[in-house]
Amino acid sequence: MKIFHSISEFVATKKTILTLGTFDGVHFGHKTILNKVTQSTLHGTYESVVLTFFPHPRMVLQEKSDIKLLNTIAEKIELLEQLGIENLVIHPFDTTFSKLTAEEFVRDILVNRFNIQKIIIGYDHRFGRNRTANINDLITYGKIYNFEVEQITAQEINAISVSSTKIRNAILEGDLTLAATYLGYPYPISGKVVKGKQLGRTIGFPTANIAIAEDFKLIPKNGVYVVKSHINHQTIYGMMNIGFNPTVGGEKQSIEVHFLDFDKDVYHRELTISILHRLRWEHKFQTIDLLKAQLAQDESDSRDYIARL
Repeated sequence: MKIFHSISEFVATKKTILTLGTFDGVHFGHKTILNKVTQSTLHGTYESVVLTFFPHPRMVLQEKSDIKLLNTIAEKIELLEQLGIENLVIHPFDTTFSKLTAEEFVRDILVNRFNIQKIIIGYDHRFGRNRTANINDLITYGKIYNFEVEQITAQEINAISVSSTKIRNAILEGDLTLAATYLGYPYPISGKVVKGKQLGRTIGFPTANIAIAEDFKLIPKNGVYVVKSHINHQTIYGMMNIGFNPTVGGEKQSIEVHFLDFDKDVYHRELTISILHRLRWEHKFQTIDLLKAQLAQDESDSRDYIARL
């Protein structure tokens, strides 16, 4: 998959089949649309394009937006590539771009830049300055500029909306099993392994501290989770704590993974941690010995869960 970090970088070599949107989560609902795009380009006559934006438009247009996203850019790239998309354009969204009129967007971007043969879009899609144009306007422009418009049905759009809401709610409530059902894959978090206080080593449970650079990434509720990661071409399982480590007086939320049967140095490496299952919520223990006993139980429960996979 070719990746472009602005619309101006993309040069069409043939007519394109294009869809656009945030595609946050790239879940089952999104895949319905994306599969339509890839199926339309199977014979090589056209090339597939996904146009997405970063920052998320709500981050730019709504001053107090506290939106949290399911995917980082790197995670979204990997998921779209797996679906066979040929070209991904991640355009920087800003107020200047938001002021393009509907016809400027269609003529200058969709037609002149992307050379579209067809756009696949939701029936409720709105675009142009102040989002004043709708699907009927797009169909009219299609007749003027000679491209097709394929509408995604209300039923399909509702499925996408419902899925996104349910996924976010499940993650926030710590139900990662349900989230994975809607996503079609275990919910990932990605970040660099950094040095922490190394308290885990002193009680027999050394951890890798994961620093997530993107503050917009949706983080599950504080608790202990069964996880897996791919390290050195191996699948490594572990248990992860998200929280403040209240037993040892922690004041800042951290994400720490204790890998099972793995003791290699992973400092400064970028890791993707797939969250499989919640074991328990975060809890403050009265003594370090009680914490150690609970961690031992967490490890046993983690191994039991992994054995059933």
